[in-house]
Amino acid sequence: MTIRPRRSALYMPASNAKAIEKARMLDCDVVILDLEDAVAPELKAEARAAAVAAVRDGGFGRRELVIRTNGIDTPWGADDLAAAAAARPDAILVPKVDDGADVGRYAAATGGVPLWLMIETTRSVFRLDEIGAALAKAGSGAFVLGTNDLAKEMGARPGVLRAPFQGMLGLAVAAARANGHAILDGVYNAIDDEAGLAEQCAQGMEFGFDGKTLIHPKQIATCNAAFTPDAAAVEWARTIVAAFAAPENAAKGAIRVDGKMVERLHLAQAERDLAVAEWAR
Repeated sequence: MTIRPRRSALYMPASNAKAIEKARMLDCDVVILDLEDAVAPELKAEARAAAVAAVRDGGFGRRELVIRTNGIDTPWGADDLAAAAAARPDAILVPKVDDGADVGRYAAATGGVPLWLMIETTRSVFRLDEIGAALAKAGSGAFVLGTNDLAKEMGARPGVLRAPFQGMLGLAVAAARANGHAILDGVYNAIDDEAGLAEQCAQGMEFGFDGKTLIHPKQIATCNAAFTPDAAAVEWARTIVAAFAAPENAAKGAIRVDGKMVERLHLAQAERDLAVAEWAR
């Protein structure tokens, strides 16, 4: 299985040509060309055309290129989805998914392009496994947390460590993993608060997120550092991989490594850590 690091996923307004050009040079793992929140109604058609052109023109290197469309029931949704499906970016990110039926509607409209889902409504919180299962039926995909919209619907004031969200953050990660999906954490709004961003990234790592969505290029370095295994983690990962590669351990599900009991689930995490570390070199 190919491991695709997604430490940092940067939203860029597709209506901003300079932003799109800049995105080709940034050190983020994912560029999300946004047709939704970042684009005024009168610029929606222009942004759609620009996003399609960006996919066609390429130049993003190893960065994953994603188009975030407007909702399927908005005046722009159907045209966005048709255009994005024809352009065939690496994935199509869709907003405000409430349940499995919504996933089916989006999957039917995206022509087999991998589907990423915004988890950002209070209804979705109570249907996370249903949504994950529907996405697995549609194919590979990802959850993306929309914590700003969740806070608005709940009337919550989450703070850096997001006390009101901690239960749902854990459940979202569990639902994503149970159904074989990647999952990205929500954005951090305080662009100039590097310490706060680092603290929230560390929290995201603890919960098991693959990476974090971002709203400004200056957040990329902090995010990449947080979601890249450090030297000690890399050395331990190499030790685990080498131990399981030994002929005498080929059929074992659990082995002793440096005085610790290590299972094959730890091997999978070790392989992922090594892939991310190699990506970051």
